[in-house]
Amino acid sequence: MVAVCDPQLLGKKFSEGRLLLDVNEAFYKGELVSTETAIDYLKKATVANLVGEVAVRCGKEAGLIHEDGIMTVNGIPHAQFVLI
Repeated sequence: MVAVCDPQLLGKKFSEGRLLLDVNEAFYKGELVSTETAIDYLKKATVANLVGEVAVRCGKEAGLIHEDGIMTVNGIPHAQFVLI
């Protein structure tokens, strides 16, 4: 499991209608890495959770996230993948 978020979103909550996106520090806080390193981690992951413009772009660059698999909550992009 790899969790990636844009650093400025850490600890914030976003809501839109019935949707709530909680960028909880207990889940997302870890090592601050470059986008290149994040992409490398994602390529090795079987499960990932991505929040933010940069994080989701890393998933797209890794070839794991497609445009139709991205949702937004109050303008914040969010995507997940599971490889079986």
